[in-house]
Amino acid sequence: MKISPKVPAQVAADRSSQELAELKLRQAGVRVTHARVDVLSVLLNKQRALSHNEIQDALPTMDRVTLYRALDCLADASLAHKITGDDRVFRFSTGSEIQSSGDSGNSLLPQQHQHGHFQCTRCAKVFCLEQPDAAHTLRDQLQATLASTALKGFQSHDIEVTIKGWCERCNRV
Repeated sequence: MKISPKVPAQVAADRSSQELAELKLRQAGVRVTHARVDVLSVLLNKQRALSHNEIQDALPTMDRVTLYRALDCLADASLAHKITGDDRVFRFSTGSEIQSSGDSGNSLLPQQHQHGHFQCTRCAKVFCLEQPDAAHTLRDQLQATLASTALKGFQSHDIEVTIKGWCERCNRV
């Protein structure tokens, strides 16, 4: 695998995402390790969910077991969420990087990752559908629907909504 040289802007972006990753780990009360920082940094830099193989490609020197453990840790700490595709491949995403916390401004607290996803049925890439107000509305609507059915008294703890179709790139083909 040939590694291309990084331009100064890319180096600065990588350093910034590494600092953000380290800060998020500390705020979540998770032990900061190089592997966790590197994996979280890769996820923070992407606008879509990544499979284990895609993350491995971005971090070629990291062994598989360390990568799996780092991903599990990030998911357990709510710093990343795990999405299961129809192809039975887990993909990971951080969702929104910054969450508003009222008068105190922006916070880097772990978030609930209950929002919709879009999965391209051609290339199998998964994208987070991020509109925090819309996500809460959808979750609230689905919870209300559950409460109004014959399943009274049930309480959801996780809602997964996936829209399937073709991503912009595959739609052009």
